[in-house]
Amino acid sequence: MNPYCQYVKNLNKKNVDKHYHDNEYGFPLNYDNELFGRLILEINQAGLSWSTILKKKHNIRKAYSNYNINKISKYTENDINSLMNNKTIIRHKLKIESIIYNANQILKIINKNGSFKNWLDKNATSDISLWIIIFKKNFKFTGNKITKEFLMSTGYIKGAHNAKCPIYNLVLKKNPKWNQI
Repeated sequence: MNPYCQYVKNLNKKNVDKHYHDNEYGFPLNYDNELFGRLILEINQAGLSWSTILKKKHNIRKAYSNYNINKISKYTENDINSLMNNKTIIRHKLKIESIIYNANQILKIINKNGSFKNWLDKNATSDISLWIIIFKKNFKFTGNKITKEFLMSTGYIKGAHNAKCPIYNLVLKKNPKWNQI
């Protein structure tokens, strides 16, 4: 069984990891702001535990304008300073600046492809090394692990759950992109 699946197996349903695993992890996302929101969470996670991010998830969403790509793309130095002073989120200037940069990159992608999701769908491949090249070319702060986790968590590549996990079939019913490739 996948280590994360094994870890959450006997946790209380109210546990943040259990809830995320059973209801979000690996399930496809269809809206650009939600896809970007997941990328924001993955960028924030770098160097920290996923549990820490999950505990701060609602505060991160609120601090980053409900993951609104257009709003985040227009953040100013004042917004950066406000985020750096917000004790309820991850305060890391490079991460914050990367998120703003990535919002602007996604707007360019949307302009050329109609949506961020369309762009992800067009580039869909089961080869993680190709995905990493694509992400490094277009975004900041998206190394190997962040890219892989983002893609697994949003159903673009397989691996969030294995067939022995009871959530696997629930994800499969949502027809994740990895099942279509």
